[in-house]
Amino acid sequence: MQVFHTKSRIVITCNKRLSTYLQEEVEALGYKITRSFSTGVEVEGTLNDCIPLNLNLRCASQVLYHLKSFEAENPARLYKELLDIDWESLIDFTGYFSVTSNVDNETITTPLFANLKVKDAIVDRIKEKKGIRPNSGSDGNKAVIHLYWKDTKADIFIDSSGETLAKHGYRKIPGKAPMLEALACGAIMATRWDRKSPFVVPMCGSGTLAIEAALLATDKAPGLFRMNYGFMHIMGYDEEVFFAERRKLKEQSKKETEAKIVATDISEDAVDVSIRNARTAGVDHLIEFSVCDFADTPVPEQAGVVIFNPEYGERLGVHTKLEATYKRMGDFMKSKCEGYRGYIFTGNPDLAKKIGLRASQRIEFYNGKLDCRMLEYELYQGSKREPKEVI
Repeated sequence: MQVFHTKSRIVITCNKRLSTYLQEEVEALGYKITRSFSTGVEVEGTLNDCIPLNLNLRCASQVLYHLKSFEAENPARLYKELLDIDWESLIDFTGYFSVTSNVDNETITTPLFANLKVKDAIVDRIKEKKGIRPNSGSDGNKAVIHLYWKDTKADIFIDSSGETLAKHGYRKIPGKAPMLEALACGAIMATRWDRKSPFVVPMCGSGTLAIEAALLATDKAPGLFRMNYGFMHIMGYDEEVFFAERRKLKEQSKKETEAKIVATDISEDAVDVSIRNARTAGVDHLIEFSVCDFADTPVPEQAGVVIFNPEYGERLGVHTKLEATYKRMGDFMKSKCEGYRGYIFTGNPDLAKKIGLRASQRIEFYNGKLDCRMLEYELYQGSKREPKEVI
């Protein structure tokens, strides 16, 4: 089975509400979208075509190469259909593989049982053909096979990513309640920032928004931080294809940017964590970090983007204090960010009403399972205060 040179469906998944930004990325790489859905997009290509997708995409989670579609009303039929695939030409019998799944079938009470049936079919087929059983387990750092099974329709894929692409690999110290890298990138793309004008992040936390902005401004792809993917553990992999793409990414990335990126936090520890993460990403020299109250954040004179990701007040006892903080954020944007586009990313609509400015747009996101909005404010001279903010 020459999957590296045979065209098939490629399903690229992402977190909910990132699909729009993922589609932008995929099309910018020259791929034609054949289908879009709420948690991803679909294109056509070979397993080799999955390599640049894995190395370049910032908003994606997994890149799945389709092997087979079939009807399976129960686990026995699932096993039988999977037994017909030439697994011995895909997975080295001396190697290791894991199975993941997304299952909604009335005969299955736990996806772990579906995973076991997939594993059994692969192992039994390879043992029959090669006389040796490959190792399997839950680690996703080698070959990964993915099952999508809804009702009686099943699809089996090679997960060419392995470990998720949504984490970009530079954040060794996560900090307190960090924003997922893929989500941070989607949020930045939603601001329509031109990657040249100032980008200001008060309350920077572990620095993810500022770091992702610097990576975008320098065209530094997430594939430069990672050396292991699922496709590397499929038989027929040519490492030169991977290294050629990686060389291209190195050549296109810039060491400097004209964009002025500012990140501040009142916590000295948070700023220290941000600097360390930025250093790992190779962009610490592009970000002006400082420890201060967000109201004292130095705002460049040239207009750009200012973005807050404050606490949402999910814990008891912090809501009243945060009301004052949200009001101060509105005051800061009104008084110090004239000409900017301002953004506040929040999962608390009640607190958002305290900002005191009328949002020109409410962009929907999920942060984990939490329904969030990124509120956009056009900060003209003398921005009008509107205490009755409604999400």
